[in-house]
Amino acid sequence: MSQPAIAGVSADRLTAFAAREAQRYRLSRPLSAKALEAGAGAFLNGVPMHWMRDWPMPHLPLVAKAKGARITDLDGYGIDDFCLGDTGSMFGHSPEPVARAIRKQARRGLTYMLPTEAALEAGRLLTKRFGPFLWQIATTATDANRFALRVARAVTGRPKVLVFNGCYHGTLDDTMVELSGGKTVNRAGLVGQVQDLSLGAVVCEFNDLAAVEALLAKGDVAAVLTEPVMTNCSMVPPDPGFHDGLRALTQRFGALLIMDETHTISTGLGGYTAVHGLTPDMFVAGKCVAGGMPTAIWGMTEAVAARFYAYDAARAPGHSGMGTTLSANPMQFACLVATLSEVMTKDAYAGMEAGAARLAKGLERAIAAHSAPWHVVRVGARVEFICAPGPLRNGSEAGLAHQPELEAALHTGLLNRGCLIAPFHNMMLVSPATKERQIDRLVLAFDEILSELFS
Repeated sequence: MSQPAIAGVSADRLTAFAAREAQRYRLSRPLSAKALEAGAGAFLNGVPMHWMRDWPMPHLPLVAKAKGARITDLDGYGIDDFCLGDTGSMFGHSPEPVARAIRKQARRGLTYMLPTEAALEAGRLLTKRFGPFLWQIATTATDANRFALRVARAVTGRPKVLVFNGCYHGTLDDTMVELSGGKTVNRAGLVGQVQDLSLGAVVCEFNDLAAVEALLAKGDVAAVLTEPVMTNCSMVPPDPGFHDGLRALTQRFGALLIMDETHTISTGLGGYTAVHGLTPDMFVAGKCVAGGMPTAIWGMTEAVAARFYAYDAARAPGHSGMGTTLSANPMQFACLVATLSEVMTKDAYAGMEAGAARLAKGLERAIAAHSAPWHVVRVGARVEFICAPGPLRNGSEAGLAHQPELEAALHTGLLNRGCLIAPFHNMMLVSPATKERQIDRLVLAFDEILSELFS
């Protein structure tokens, strides 16, 4: 008896395709397989970071080198890279200004807990690029969000953060919550979690202003932490007027609005906030802001800073709970300056925008040609195909749209055809280094796979 179709694809056909593509991958990468067998045993589960197990191919390829929008693996395959380190290398691998800055700073020292002239220049460039915030530097966006929440709680005297169901703001405990039966609960699958996270967080659905109002009206929410577009599930755009309504509600009820642009920095120069004229109280970004060097930024308006100065002056001496030793190191500032001044430019974004539009249109044509019940979403340089009808409106819908078995087979099939996309929710990025021929190869590979799945 045949199984039900998955997102319009016959289950039997998908099973056969997935097995065929997995075998093709195994046969094509013997050097990576041999090296992993010999050397990966020192790592837990055979990987240096546990989430590397989320890649769906039979085993990981080992990267020999990467430049621009191209990876070469240990077995000698050239791969068009549309994952780009899940946004960490959104401007391409090793942009020359960043590589030059690294070489220069490496001769001067890697870390010394003191600022440099480049730090002062980075502050000026951050304000020019993202707006008049007062900045701090972290190593990851997880840390940046954690520190921003501490400030929000400090200045409001309130305990809770409001986040949207299905969100992801890094691995900070505060936001590892979800909706279950209309209640805020700890996310399923958390490792070693012993605290009830609902004591410090509340959840509602994205695009639901009535739910936001009901939660803010209780008076215990210090901040709303959100992405402008939900990205760490199947991508969910905001409804018209949603951000205006969210801003009005936070101001009405005295909660701060924190905008996490770690992924939506793909939107354009200054991120979604600048492109769409949003006015958050605090701004967070990470991943690609220093060209791939581990760096994150977080800033607050002068009004919030004034409140924090007053709080800070009155608090008891002791640790603030903010800051890590290697954050704000000179290498980060060298790479920030190089990226903000020479890499993250208006011309770069124009090229990325044009390439991503070309990619989105090509994927849409292929989906329509095969009558697949799927859709495509684009936010600037970021493109996703979603194996469900759209658009999606919230995290619950995004979760139901996720088809892990199908997406894993598609991922391996694309990699076998020389194209790498992100292992999570079919995400693709176009960098300034991405060529039209690379985009066209990806569209052709996608169309070829759909021909096998839907014919």
